[in-house]
Parts: sequence; C-alpha cells; structure tokens
Amino acid sequence: MKSENQSDSSPPPSLHHLRQRYLNRSPPFLSKFSRQTALMILIVITAYALGYGSNHFLSETVGDLGPHTDFSEHRCADAVSYSAVRRTIHERVFNGKSPWENFPPSHIAGILDRQWTKGWGSTASVFEHLITQVQPKTIIEVGTFLGASATHMAALTKKLGLDTQIICIDDFRGWPGWYDEGKSVKMINGDSLLLYQFMQNVVTANATESILYLPFSTSVALSELCQWGVYADLVEIDAAHDFHAAWVDINNGFKVLRPGGVLFGHDIVWEGVRNAVELFAKIHGFRVKVDGEHWILY
Repeated sequence: MKSENQSDSSPPPSLHHLRQRYLNRSPPFLSKFSRQTALMILIVITAYALGYGSNHFLSETVGDLGPHTDFSEHRCADAVSYSAVRRTIHERVFNGKSPWENFPPSHIAGILDRQWTKGWGSTASVFEHLITQVQPKTIIEVGTFLGASATHMAALTKKLGLDTQIICIDDFRGWPGWYDEGKSVKMINGDSLLLYQFMQNVVTANATESILYLPFSTSVALSELCQWGVYADLVEIDAAHDFHAAWVDINNGFKVLRPGGVLFGHDIVWEGVRNAVELFAKIHGFRVKVDGEHWILY
C-alpha cells in the first residue's frame, strides 16, 4: 500500500539509489568489511552459540538419555527356583555335565600354578557385610579374573552355613601384556589359559560345588541369564572400568537382581565407573554408599 505522500505519478526509486541511501546511513566501520567477511563472522558466532547451548543442555539434564537407559528390549523370564540354578547352567552351557569333571585335562595340568589368586580388593570387608546382611542363595559376579573374590565369597557363605551358588561371568581373556611380578597369563598358541587357572584356583579352594562360571562377554552372559530366569540376591559389577562398559554392565546386572537384592561393585575410584554408578543412581532414585573402593546401591 502506498503512503499518502506518494503520488501515483512519482517514479519508484532505483535500486542504485536505495543502496546508496542505505550506505550513507550505515555506520562508517561497516564499510571496512566485505559481505563475505561479515557473513563468516555471523556463522562463527552462531555456531559457537548453538554448540555451547546444546552442550550445556545435555550436561545439565538426563531427559534426552531415555533411549540410552532403556535396557528392557527383552523381558526376562520368570525366575527359576534356587535349587534349579546350577542345573539350568549345566544344561544351557555345558551340555548337562559339570565343567569340573576330569579337571584339569592332561595337556594343561603341568602348566598351571596350583594357586594363583591375584586380585584387587578381593577380600574387602564389604563382602562379609553384604553376605551377612542379605544371606544370599545366589550371587552373580560380573568380572572374575582369577577368582580371588569368588573363592573368598564361597568361604564366607560356608562359614555362615549358607547353601549359595556363585555364578562368575568373564570371557577369561585378560588383557594384552598383563604381567605380575614374574607371572603372566600363560598361553598355548596364542590362547590364554586364564580360564584354566581360574578353575584350578577354585579346585584348590575346594569350592567347585559353590562356583560355576559363564565364559562369555558380560553382555552376552547377563542377557542369557535374564532369558533363562536366573536371578541373584547379590550382583557384583567388577569388569571393565570405562564408562560405557560399566554403564552397560550395571544396567544389565540390575535386570537379574531379585527383589530385595543388592547391586554393588568395585573400582568407584575410577572416573568412568563412578560416573556410570552416579548416573544410574540418579535416574533410578538410588543412593550410593561408598565402602573403600567398593560402591553399593540402596
């Protein structure tokens, strides 16, 4: 719509005149920059503002973590009875037989140490406290290595007169180049003998009736226990120490925890583990209790 002061006979101003009029009104410093320079500055400022804003939002909220905290893709099976736990693992993993039969095989017997129970925090007071408190009939240990904490827990349950099954989850590969005071995980043609040394330690501790194992990755083993209906009163998380691995283990371990059971773990001093534990507690409304290098969710 035209203004009242503009007559129909007045010619429209040319584009050249409009541009010149705009430049005449512009502050002098703008003329020093080309269009390309001004546009580049605008892009940089906008990108910085958007980047800071999005990072700040993600660091302050857990709302967008929903898809990463949902581990309920597969519903777990109904729980098998305590008395069926050992039989279920024998049937599902070892073709109905005990893995302790005829151990050790002849080609391994002369290589293993009779006992080599290297561990970290494996006899900490938290084990006795929780076992005395919970009186567990089934314990799942996620991350076993040479079985030091597993054999310790087996001794504690026997001392308390408990008939407890301890399920150890580990792929028993160790990690590259591990060496301990003159000892290392022995190999045959590149195959680690960590599983056999763990088994030897359990045999030496006279704990074969209390301890079984799943020689798979933590994710695979916990997923299978969920589908088989094997749950525990105590679940210990003590495998990899980076955030992502600990986060997955904590969530999967929680799925196989019986109502009233306790989820705990080791290495809270590691930043990745600590962040995973604290985030899980925040999302699910737990409190974190620290006992030495161990953590407990209540």
